[in-house]
Amino acid sequence: MPHFPRRTLLQSSAALATLAAAQTAQASTASAPVIALRLLETSDLHTFDENYDYFRDAPDNTVGLTKAATLIHAARAQAQNTLLFDNGDTIQGNPLADYMAQPGNLAPGHLHPTIRAMNTLNYDAATIGNHEFNYGLDFCVKALAGANFPFCSANILNADGTPWLPPTLILERHFTAQDGSIHPLKIGVIGFVPPQIMEWDKAHLTGRLTTIDIVDAAQRHIPALRPQVDLLVALSHSGISTAPRRGFDENASYYLAQIPGIDVIFTGHSHRVFPGPDYAGHDGIDATLGTLNGIPATMPGFWGSDLGIIDLTLTQQNGKWAVTGFSCATQPICARAGRTITPLAANDPAVDSAVARDHQKTLAWIREPIGHLSQPLNSYGALIGTESSLALVNAAQTWYATPLLGPTSLPILSAAAPFKEGYQSPDNYIDLTAGTIAIKDVADLYMYPNTVAALRVNGHQLQNWLEKSAEIFNRIDPENPSPQPLLNPYVPSYVFDVISGITYQIDITRPPRFSGHGKFHPYTHRITNLRHQGVPITPEQEFIVITNNYRADSGGIVHNPAAVVLRAPDQTRDVIIRYILAKKTLTIATPPVWSFAPIGAPVTVTFRSSPAAARYLLQNPNITSLGDTGDGYTQFALTLT
Repeated sequence: MPHFPRRTLLQSSAALATLAAAQTAQASTASAPVIALRLLETSDLHTFDENYDYFRDAPDNTVGLTKAATLIHAARAQAQNTLLFDNGDTIQGNPLADYMAQPGNLAPGHLHPTIRAMNTLNYDAATIGNHEFNYGLDFCVKALAGANFPFCSANILNADGTPWLPPTLILERHFTAQDGSIHPLKIGVIGFVPPQIMEWDKAHLTGRLTTIDIVDAAQRHIPALRPQVDLLVALSHSGISTAPRRGFDENASYYLAQIPGIDVIFTGHSHRVFPGPDYAGHDGIDATLGTLNGIPATMPGFWGSDLGIIDLTLTQQNGKWAVTGFSCATQPICARAGRTITPLAANDPAVDSAVARDHQKTLAWIREPIGHLSQPLNSYGALIGTESSLALVNAAQTWYATPLLGPTSLPILSAAAPFKEGYQSPDNYIDLTAGTIAIKDVADLYMYPNTVAALRVNGHQLQNWLEKSAEIFNRIDPENPSPQPLLNPYVPSYVFDVISGITYQIDITRPPRFSGHGKFHPYTHRITNLRHQGVPITPEQEFIVITNNYRADSGGIVHNPAAVVLRAPDQTRDVIIRYILAKKTLTIATPPVWSFAPIGAPVTVTFRSSPAAARYLLQNPNITSLGDTGDGYTQFALTLT
């Protein structure tokens, strides 16, 4: 769920410059031929095959494999020797994916639309992402079976310890050197997935699969693979982190780059762009050249937003091929200047044709009305106070789960986080107007195919749960008269659970108890005035918190299987749909749940939001607009006292 903003145009010319230099270099001698090889990467497509935002039911030129495909064709046309890889998370992520996962929609002989689209592009190899398992193992196998390219993954095993997929691949290809000679090369490929799939999709995978640590898997397989190949490419569906390695790390690509024998690392999972400024300033990472511990690497955004390009110069030395030069870049499908989006690639007709049937069926499905909203719902204020979209999710979860829990004397609470709160782009917000609500709106309210679960927690655990959520805020200096940024840009909004049924305050003048890379500071706390029905909550007091399977199994503070008192079979989105159908007309109550603790003297904090948020946020007299930021957002100032 893991887990981002569409950016200004990144430098994509570096790869082209290196390729041109290699192709115009002085011709090599027969004893030392030189090959210019271009490697291309897509990652985290999440079924965004078309340039379409199903949540808004409108075209979106910032996404789409159909546009990345045009960049792929152009990149191939510029290079004599190319290979194309995908780095996982292909079959889940939007309503098209949800529609295909409905029973009967992936009929025998009918290829998954994303696989059908990818087949038009002649991928050479791919690996598996964690979201491949969200609809169950059987659906995953069925959906990927139609690919005309091979998959590999070195750290997914069957329950008996045998490989679930081939751990490695050897691609035999012929490439043309600069002198015109043709040479057979063997390209080794090894794939990896976050081992946390066993927690994130526990219900689907327990007893069927298991995982091992990414680095351990690399050390197990690379010594045998390396002597057999001329070049070794790692497909790492894992992010980049320089935090101390603990084992079974979710974001292990940096440490993977320390394993001898790897020539290239394609990364993903984090929905960011590399090379790029997000990773500047870390030891062992060159965010400009695009290297991890000296190894060429790329991460091409998400939803088809970018194409990763690594150009290699391979020189034959003593009968073996060696990388003697490289360039890494990403090429975006669009440029954003303020609120203006300029497409940099046309749609690819073959991809459009491949997905047309299922695209149209999905549009008909998401447009089906299910109820009526008596008021607008949006997520613009999710990180500054109570807002209505989370109130709806919590109300639906409580309505659904309470009868399933049966008689209980414990108070029942509900937790929900804002998935669409601008973390990935200025368009990534919920903004529903009063009137008819359709299935597409529910997909907007709740993006992930999580199922409902419930945990038994005490007051101490409840406080820590909220402390973990509060890491999203920077520490604010009450003595600083200058505006201070409110939000930590490296903490995604989906960690910020709002728990209904209680009230509390967040003191952002204190350091967070939990912070990045698993750090824990036991002698501080931000959550104050924690109450249930107006009465202070004691550490021993017990509650039931309705949440989702991800929080119940891995994504929260409580990691105790015995604490899980409900594992419901229904997805949260289906629960919301059933709640709306039952209510027919929704009037969402938004009782106060949390607020910032009093600071004393007035302090100004700043945060970014969509320009469209102004019509709601500026109704608060303590909020003012500071104008556009130049990348599609608007900067707002909030005065706290």
